[in-house]
Amino acid sequence: MSETELSVICKNCGSEVSPYVTECPYCGARLRKRAPKLERRGDGLEAKQPRKRRRRVPRPGRPSFAVSEGRPYATITIILASAILLLVQKATGYGLISFGGLVYPLEGDWWRYLTAPFAYIDVGYLFVVAIALAIFGTGLERRLGTAPTAVLLIACGSLGMVAAWATANVQDDLLLVVGGGNGMALGALGAWFVIRRAEARGQIGDDYDWIGVAVCAVVLLVLPLFATTADFVAGFVGGLVGMLCGFLAIAFNRAE
Repeated sequence: MSETELSVICKNCGSEVSPYVTECPYCGARLRKRAPKLERRGDGLEAKQPRKRRRRVPRPGRPSFAVSEGRPYATITIILASAILLLVQKATGYGLISFGGLVYPLEGDWWRYLTAPFAYIDVGYLFVVAIALAIFGTGLERRLGTAPTAVLLIACGSLGMVAAWATANVQDDLLLVVGGGNGMALGALGAWFVIRRAEARGQIGDDYDWIGVAVCAVVLLVLPLFATTADFVAGFVGGLVGMLCGFLAIAFNRAE
């Protein structure tokens, strides 16, 4: 059997080992769940190298975020604030505009860009956004910290609302009434995906369920089809802002 290329770093002892072994030969730590597949070459058997990982060699510049085990206070606060506003709105019977929803024309109420991501009239809409924030916002906050995550989520939601208003202004849509945090949720998902993908690159056992992430993204993107106050442009732009923030976080992490 020919000698295999050493291209995997053992997380336990830091030794460089073959990508085709299941246990580290130096410390015995488990590297993968399944044994490598073998293929016949000439008179011998050699480990079959997966196509997707043939050139995935760990790079010294790969980001390594310190994952905190503390409570995600920013994520919890955003979800609770939205839930409390929704309860008060249901109890009083007032419309979305009275609770910070975005309207067109704006008439100088610029603060609605900041409040609209927290304004809901639909419990189902809030539930979907809250689940997304609980999944991706929590993972994001444990890597970036409470204050940066709060700024990121508010920026995603607010800039998404700015884009929604700008689109309505171009189309002269006098019926625009928008609220909810689909931009926040897609921003959290986008930032988490960018950071997590950079972390997992070339590391055995660090893979993530990208199919599940894709399903969540699709659900959040199509929310405007089911929630009347959700806006497609706000969600899409919020996701783009989140991804951009994720790339900036990676660049800053590597520069340290």
